[in-house]
Amino acid sequence: MTESTGNELVSVAPLDLTDQASIRAFVSTWDGPLHMLVNNAGVMATPLRRTPQGWELQFATNHLGHFALTTGLYRALYAAGDARVVSVSSGAHLRSPVVFDDVHFHGRAYDPWLAYGQSKTANALFAVEANRRWAGDGIHVNAVMPGGIRTGLQRHLDADELSALSARAVDMGWKTPEQGAATSVLLAASPLVEGIGGRYFEDCAEALPAAPGTYGRGVAAYAQDPEAAEQLWDISTATLRA
Repeated sequence: MTESTGNELVSVAPLDLTDQASIRAFVSTWDGPLHMLVNNAGVMATPLRRTPQGWELQFATNHLGHFALTTGLYRALYAAGDARVVSVSSGAHLRSPVVFDDVHFHGRAYDPWLAYGQSKTANALFAVEANRRWAGDGIHVNAVMPGGIRTGLQRHLDADELSALSARAVDMGWKTPEQGAATSVLLAASPLVEGIGGRYFEDCAEALPAAPGTYGRGVAAYAQDPEAAEQLWDISTATLRA
């Protein structure tokens, strides 16, 4: 990493968000305060797969993994005195709220896009509840929609799905990785958003409420619902303790 970046301060450590032991190991070796945490990892529209605990893979990776990581790093965030957490969501959250009665698709038919949308709603709700709990400790948490970016995230899509996604992205415009990272960088580092938390941003600005029937733009009311956010927190905590 030092050779590729030229920065001797950059380091890399192994972390598997589907493996709670891996997350605990990463957290246990963290040393010192943590000023910025960007939860950017994820999988999208995968076939039905489950972790050894029986958790649906997309929810386990995109939400539960980041939930365990962030709560595990709470002391380091607190020690920073003024920390920021960025929860990377997606416009695909408009596809589905969190279905609390059957989060892991044990009873309902599995749909990869509904599963992905649910996990991205969870990313937004996490920001709402984490900020409510932690803002008084100097930790502010926001969610972002990075935009449509051609990366390995689309590796599970077939040709028809990729074509349909590209057609939607044409309306919004494909972004370069640098453009896609811009909103996360804003929330992680800019003084313009100091003290702001619990919100959902896109295109380097706070998102407007999503209009009915739209795709990709705006934020759904259910993704900002404080009651749903608290319920998700409680369920996530109980799941990880089980």
